[in-house]
Amino acid sequence: MNDHVMHYDVVIVGAGPAGLATAIRLKQKAQDDKKDISVCIIEKAAEVGGHILSGAVFEPAVLDTLIPHWRQDPACPLKVAVCKDRFYMLTEKHAWRLPTPPPMKNHGNYTLSLGNLCRWLAQKAEELGVEIYPGFAASHILYNEQGHAIGIRTGDMGIDKHGEKTPRHEPGIELHVKQIVLAEGARGSLSEQVIEKYGLRHNAQPQTYGIGLKELWDVPAQQHTPGLVIHSVGWPLDARTYGGSFLYHQENHQIAIGFVIGLDYKNPYLSPYDEFQRFKTHPLIAPLLKNGQRVAYGARALNEGGWQSIPKLSFPGGCLIGCSAGFLNVAKIKGSHLAIHSGIILADSLWQSLFSHSTPPKTGVECTDYEKNLYRSSIAQELYKVRNIRPAFQYGLWAGLAYAVLDTYILRGKAPWTLAHHHPDHTTLTPKDKAHPITYPPYDGVITFDKASSLYLSGTNHEENQPCHLQLHTPQRAIDHNLALYDAPEQRYCPAAVYEIINGQDDTPTLQINAQNCIHCKTCDIKDPTQNIRWCPPQGGEGPRYPNM
Repeated sequence: MNDHVMHYDVVIVGAGPAGLATAIRLKQKAQDDKKDISVCIIEKAAEVGGHILSGAVFEPAVLDTLIPHWRQDPACPLKVAVCKDRFYMLTEKHAWRLPTPPPMKNHGNYTLSLGNLCRWLAQKAEELGVEIYPGFAASHILYNEQGHAIGIRTGDMGIDKHGEKTPRHEPGIELHVKQIVLAEGARGSLSEQVIEKYGLRHNAQPQTYGIGLKELWDVPAQQHTPGLVIHSVGWPLDARTYGGSFLYHQENHQIAIGFVIGLDYKNPYLSPYDEFQRFKTHPLIAPLLKNGQRVAYGARALNEGGWQSIPKLSFPGGCLIGCSAGFLNVAKIKGSHLAIHSGIILADSLWQSLFSHSTPPKTGVECTDYEKNLYRSSIAQELYKVRNIRPAFQYGLWAGLAYAVLDTYILRGKAPWTLAHHHPDHTTLTPKDKAHPITYPPYDGVITFDKASSLYLSGTNHEENQPCHLQLHTPQRAIDHNLALYDAPEQRYCPAAVYEIINGQDDTPTLQINAQNCIHCKTCDIKDPTQNIRWCPPQGGEGPRYPNM
């Protein structure tokens, strides 16, 4: 393997907003101090932005720190400022407009494609000398004899489904570094490995998640109001299920529409995908899409645990940032600004602690200053202030809304208590014999669509002759437990038709995994009732190819 070893000062796993901000800031610090630092970003998507999915409404103030002259750059994708906010409570036939909660007021913010923002940031990073390698999936972390992280290894290419090398085999590359930055997004595979290895959640509550589903629509000009932002709660979800919608009018007569459902939902018959499709038929929403064309689809898990679920942020040889660390403000439904800010804080901490000195840093050093600096920052203040909003909804929609009003308008985030997340998401399903089946309306091919057509729009592709990246610890458990107790909920919580129960010639059921359909949302890794499914990176460059999500 000596021919496949590369050396850098810092390797960043993930070319999302957090990872790119870290790289840019490190290079800026090096320029200011007239020093040199080698920074590499590894990205599993075929191109930067190819796996990025977010609403997104973006708070731009953090860019004033990272790229002060962004407003003068014509290539910057912040084009459409939010002009109006609307917030609705939906019933099946009606929409009741409510006062917009203060955290959801977006004056001064922009609606945009987060994927395009990442592409722009990548250009800025490369101009500073950052090396970015898309199409390479980091498969595991390298450790020294002391158990300190000293690098990463990318996955082999050209391994067949039986684990044998094909004629196209290319071995993975080892990257030996001084520091590893994990910026993989929610439920990152390497992030979960180090959290478990080093016990980083020892003093934190379990992370909780939602699944966000999104479509892009091109609509007629008369139905489009650039900068209009609409959010809703209520229908089609019942009062016991947390979730809501977003609808953002972006540039070029395009609407981003999506639905988020908390993965602590209880009914095993609930299908997040079908709830989203049904939502689009509401009398408030359907007219906005009339005569429009759906041009993109995708889904992704997002962190909802907030303050209580933040793990220890550093370990010997590396750190967690962005959504890998759980930085998302659920009350605002925003995390990209926090991701970028955490990257800035980490870069400043790494530079001050390790790289500004005349003596090169050793491998495996833990940057403890990062966590101290982050907890002194506005990130901590912002997340602490809204820490009780999401846990309150464990008691139902009405209790959650009532508490949110109390916490926001009266207590102003200064309650002398901190509510707990009661259960990890995988433990919340009700057995099928105590749950009510849900009948979803048929797809009309105009406003609502089946999973196959949606999957096509995601651009998803995987080489079929490779090891399955969705691994079952105990295959039979999918039948003996999931099917027997919950009617195989993986058939419904997956938004891409990856999991399917089929009956053999002797009528024996088995779980078929259509791994080539996977859009890397990580929902199965989160929601499986016995944590029997483990999501691992497939070959680099595979998965969805989102154009501008």
